[in-house]
Amino acid sequence: MRFAKQSAFYVGLIVFFGGLIFYLLHIGPNHINPDQVRHIKPEIKNAIPEPGFFNGIIISNFKEALPRLLLQIIVIIAATQFLGSIFKRFGQPPVIGETVAGIILGPSLFGLLFPSSFEFIFPAESLANLRFLSQIGLILFMFIVGMELDSRLVRKQAFEAVIISHASILIPYTLGVSVSFFLYDKYATGQTDFYSFALFMGIAMSITAFPVLARIIRDRKLTDTKLGILAISCAASDDVSAWCILAILIAYVNSGSGLNGLIVVGMVLLYVLVMLIPVRIFLTKIQSYHETGAIGYNVLMSVVFILLLCSAYCTEVIGIHALFGAFLAGIIIPKNSFLEKQIVSRISDLTMVMFLPLFFVYTGLRTNAGILTTGGLWFSFLLILFIAVAGKFAGSALVARVLGQTWKDSLSIGALMNTRGLMELIVLNIGYDMGILSTEIFSMMVLMALLTTMMTSPLLNWIGKKG
Repeated sequence: MRFAKQSAFYVGLIVFFGGLIFYLLHIGPNHINPDQVRHIKPEIKNAIPEPGFFNGIIISNFKEALPRLLLQIIVIIAATQFLGSIFKRFGQPPVIGETVAGIILGPSLFGLLFPSSFEFIFPAESLANLRFLSQIGLILFMFIVGMELDSRLVRKQAFEAVIISHASILIPYTLGVSVSFFLYDKYATGQTDFYSFALFMGIAMSITAFPVLARIIRDRKLTDTKLGILAISCAASDDVSAWCILAILIAYVNSGSGLNGLIVVGMVLLYVLVMLIPVRIFLTKIQSYHETGAIGYNVLMSVVFILLLCSAYCTEVIGIHALFGAFLAGIIIPKNSFLEKQIVSRISDLTMVMFLPLFFVYTGLRTNAGILTTGGLWFSFLLILFIAVAGKFAGSALVARVLGQTWKDSLSIGALMNTRGLMELIVLNIGYDMGILSTEIFSMMVLMALLTTMMTSPLLNWIGKKG
């Protein structure tokens, strides 16, 4: 009975107010001054939709910036998650499948096989929006990496780990500079000098992907073993050292001279001190205020995200890239705290599932794997791959062996340090954006990063069997 009354009331409501609206619209023209009537162009008033009119509207709407961006995000997330899950089944880090998805969606395959569809989904003029979204994803990702990197581990690690870590930078860095004598004339852009190119090739050869390495160690249940602790310590020190060197390099390239570069480095050191001492103390107090109930959770998270954005903004303005600011903001977050857990739980999934795949595909759209069409290009690529493996894998393993590690542990450390993954892609994109790397050398280095990361699990399995 109650339902019937409610239904009758609802119908009456619709009929009464619907009829009233119709009546008001009907009598409205009779109460308007004719002099105030806005004349409508006859051709628009009497226009009759032509065949294909609605189809044209839909296509026109598709070409708008927002619908196209949403379509790109849908395609990117579906492709990266699908290939990431496939590669994971074969014992590879999901980052490999996600990066391969980016290359497949780029001009190397999708653009080659379906040029019209590729141009419709990823036209050149739309890539700026994709780039900015991917940069936001990278800022959040580097913030998470900074939080996962326990600075106490870097400070308290054994001297042995410091030696291995720095050797895994110095050896490949030297080889990267050396190979630049061969690569510079062929592949450097016209706007970069030899010093910038050679120094950047050195750092690109020296990167180890700390997040991927840490995930591999967790998956293999090596976290509490001597090998796992040593590898994590080496990778953490490697990451911090390599990013500091890259910051100095960017400062040098952007400043245009050694003196200006030193000024920028001085500003960076001052900024790091400010973040590590007064800002960290401030952040600790803010967290204690939240624990005592003086401030709410939303205020706490607002302070953290404002700090993150301000840090990224400051380093971008200084001239060393916003990613360094995000990384440093993550480092000063108190470890194993309520604050760290809340931040990771809030932004990790969004970053990993949506934002980072945009970066993988954006990198893939800039990578042309089809460039390896001549013997000279293949020789250059194989030389780059050989130098990369010799520097990181062989270099780290030999130094670990000299320091007294067993051959099994030494080779395992070499295989883990040879993992480049996402961190290498970030470095390469910085070099590409700065005009240091040409399309050819950028594409070859991306393929090198993929192959060296894909080597890690098979190498560890082989070393385990031989050991």
